[in-house]
Amino acid sequence: GVPPGVYFRCLLLGYFEGIDSERGIDWRCNDSNSLKLFLGVPCDKPAPDHSTLSRTRRLIDLETHGEVFKYILKILANHDLIDGKTVGVDSTTLEANAAMRSIVRRDTGEGYQEFLTKLAKESGIETPTREDLAKLDKTRKNKASNDDWQNPNDPDAKITKMKDGTTHLAHKAEHAVDMGEKGHGVILAVNLCDAAVGDTATLADTLVLATENLAALKDDERVAGKVSDDFMDEAVLDKGYHSKQTMLDLEEMDVRGYASEPKRGRQDWDGQGDAQKAVYANRRRVEGDRGKKLLRSRGEKLERTFAHCYETGAMRHLYLRERENIAKRVLIHAAGCNIGIMMRVKYGLRKPRSHSGGHFGLFFPRLCSSWAAWKRSGRSWPARARFHTLHRSSNRLDGRRHRSPPHNRNSGFATGC
Repeated sequence: GVPPGVYFRCLLLGYFEGIDSERGIDWRCNDSNSLKLFLGVPCDKPAPDHSTLSRTRRLIDLETHGEVFKYILKILANHDLIDGKTVGVDSTTLEANAAMRSIVRRDTGEGYQEFLTKLAKESGIETPTREDLAKLDKTRKNKASNDDWQNPNDPDAKITKMKDGTTHLAHKAEHAVDMGEKGHGVILAVNLCDAAVGDTATLADTLVLATENLAALKDDERVAGKVSDDFMDEAVLDKGYHSKQTMLDLEEMDVRGYASEPKRGRQDWDGQGDAQKAVYANRRRVEGDRGKKLLRSRGEKLERTFAHCYETGAMRHLYLRERENIAKRVLIHAAGCNIGIMMRVKYGLRKPRSHSGGHFGLFFPRLCSSWAAWKRSGRSWPARARFHTLHRSSNRLDGRRHRSPPHNRNSGFATGC
């Protein structure tokens, strides 16, 4: 086995190094002595392999992963990085570790090709070709319904249209992010949902999770004074969450909503007086100065967490199956994102992979100033430098690509190990 502390550090490294799979974490930790030092593993001993990480993940329940997430929230609250009064909620899709070509019928267990072949024979084609099956499939409606099809390898994954317009089996991750004036975009809760369910159906669960985490901070005497007393007082939402029932639910939860309203045209409010009041009150808030400011800050604080966790954090494509296993990994991934916020805001540090870019940003202005001083001096380049410059220019004109010698190429790792 592996100690829980080492296991959670390995998952945090998956975020900081941008590694999507546990095999990749295994390889990276065994490749670097500095990472072994971070894990608490002696340099002459191997780091935990991927099978050990997988077994440990199955043995540690989701509630324990949630407690680790809350513990990191308490550390951030101790550094005055959490306000908690205004919370923004948004969701994104994660591509599942399951292929569309492997889906089967829920009722009969038939594969997609077998089902199309049966339909073709019933329509009068005795020996259908691939062209016949493609033509028949093109004219069918609701051919990829989650009510009829599932993937036997990951039944929790649902057929979903992704952000780029393609169709894949996917899961949905919903974030609740601190968007208050004193907040810094800290992720307060992560809810892994059914990808086929609309945003309005999962909003309440995500708000409840965020409220529970903020209540846990208020119950801890060490950080109780660091969080706003009016936590979870406001919710900032996009158009996908706006509905009459959502506005009513927010009023019942005593949460002031700032939800962008889509253009639906004139509505009929007969017998829906309460819903009309809730929708109109939300409209007045959104059109005010504070509402516009909060909606503008969604891209800065709310949507940025998706870029950090799933783009640079490399979790857009999943290598795990079953919703509980994925939720464990995503939860610690979000905790790593929160640690990254603390490193940047309080200590001015960044993720290891961005250090090379930071060094170049410090060096480039000095290079420009040196070049300007050289031009003002009126001096010319040395003959040797002029020869190399002309030689490179002639290579480019001849269509040959100039390559630096192998010993001059930068072959170091991203972390400098």
